[in-house]
Amino acid sequence: MRAAALVLGLVLLSGCGTTARSDASPHVGFVVKRTGTSFAREMTSGFQEGVGRAGGVTATVTGPPGQDGHREVALFRELMTTAKSGIAVATSEPALMAPSIAEALGEDIPVVGVDMRLTGSRVKLHIGNDNHELGEKLADEVVRRLPPDATGTVVLGNTAPGLSGFDDRVDGIRERFAEKLPGVLVLGPFDTQRDDDANRDSWRRLVAANPDALAFMGTGDCDGISLAALKTEKKSARWLVGGFGVDPRTLQAVRDGVMVATISPEQYLKGALAGWLLARHATGRAALPQGWIETPGLTVTTSNLDVVLRRQASEQSRKEYFQPQIDSFVEDPASWVRPLEQAR
Repeated sequence: MRAAALVLGLVLLSGCGTTARSDASPHVGFVVKRTGTSFAREMTSGFQEGVGRAGGVTATVTGPPGQDGHREVALFRELMTTAKSGIAVATSEPALMAPSIAEALGEDIPVVGVDMRLTGSRVKLHIGNDNHELGEKLADEVVRRLPPDATGTVVLGNTAPGLSGFDDRVDGIRERFAEKLPGVLVLGPFDTQRDDDANRDSWRRLVAANPDALAFMGTGDCDGISLAALKTEKKSARWLVGGFGVDPRTLQAVRDGVMVATISPEQYLKGALAGWLLARHATGRAALPQGWIETPGLTVTTSNLDVVLRRQASEQSRKEYFQPQIDSFVEDPASWVRPLEQAR
């Protein structure tokens, strides 16, 4: 194993189980950003389940454990030599990855974008959320906990300014507040950094500078984790917290009432659909669709938290939870596809 990367799987996956790899089997790959995070683990598990469901295909999942766009590119280029049947990409740096993606497409290696859009590339299939809608969902949960005539400020952070999906979440949050609570001023978005320690420091400064804010909200998984920790430290804090993801610390914060809500982008489902589509294509059963496969997000509050906690308890429980959605997709993939230009 290379020191800078975590290779999460190299197995022959079939509908009946796991066996040794055969060199004659088609081989697919998945490059995942920040493999040390809960969202990456969710996507990885889903991808392996999707490939296994299709059967007869080997798969490698790889990515740097931390934020490292250059390492993502290097690992993608390694997969170009082994995963000739197709590569899924969930990158933190679409522009940095674009030249290598173009090279792979030129070698007739199929490439599928997962999670954030691969802007600047010629990739024809994207699997991801309507991030504008996810921003609206989070804003709705904060808005409904404030008076209809509320005035004051909400502080908004963005862990990845310029990354299209996160910018879309920002737009959804800002537009919903303008619509529902016009007396509330949304400050930001402020760059809250992707590194966990830097993110915590960024929010600590923002909280100190805005002690009377009504709420603090962030676009990335680490935003909610940092804000929940800071609010727990400040036992007298009354501001609201909203974020994204299903990291165990985030779900605990919802249970404790520290966060009003978290929005799950349902990363397991994205990975599963990408794995199944690539494996199906690799075995010659169907061409890859073209367009945007829109996957739903899930609002998590105390009202449905127990269901989500049971789902997150094990690999098997996640598989069982998502099985109906995966079944629905497998039965009619075309019904999930929207025009690529509508992706946001």
